[in-house]
Amino acid sequence: MRLIAAILGTIVFFFIAPFTIAGVIPWLITDWHVRLPEYANPVAQGIGAAMAGMGTIFLLDSFARFALKGLGTPAPVAPPKHLVVSGLYRYVRNPMYVGVGLVIAGQCLAFRSLPLVVWLALFTAAVTVFVVGYEQPTLRAQYGASYDAYCRSVPAVVPRLRRRTRSTRSSSQPGPSDS
Repeated sequence: MRLIAAILGTIVFFFIAPFTIAGVIPWLITDWHVRLPEYANPVAQGIGAAMAGMGTIFLLDSFARFALKGLGTPAPVAPPKHLVVSGLYRYVRNPMYVGVGLVIAGQCLAFRSLPLVVWLALFTAAVTVFVVGYEQPTLRAQYGASYDAYCRSVPAVVPRLRRRTRSTRSSSQPGPSDS
């Protein structure tokens, strides 16, 4: 039963948070149109669309892992039972935020929209405050040493594409296990 609740809660939260932040608000800002078509650039639009697509994949993968592996939701009111460190979480601690940022950044390029750039900056600032002020202390309190070890081995936002080798870790600091 917990798995079904986690899946349903995750789907609901997807439409409440990232869909609104990276879909509805950018649509309200741009109406999905380039305001000055003479400045439209097909190459930038293609790159922007690819970035938005990649960000969407990041989001879908991360949301699925929270429900299926963590047995919870990304919503703070129903957090995962288990620390999720598999998939994209092996490379970056916050792939959901990176995904939303990629979607908005892609839209900035595709629509050549300065107001969207401002929205991206506001989103980035809000996420930073939330992660530092609430999320990290909460995860540290909930998962303790395993979260600390995870933080030492996985960067917060900019992915490290090469995993650390055993020689760069002390034996008392194991890397995260695959949940």
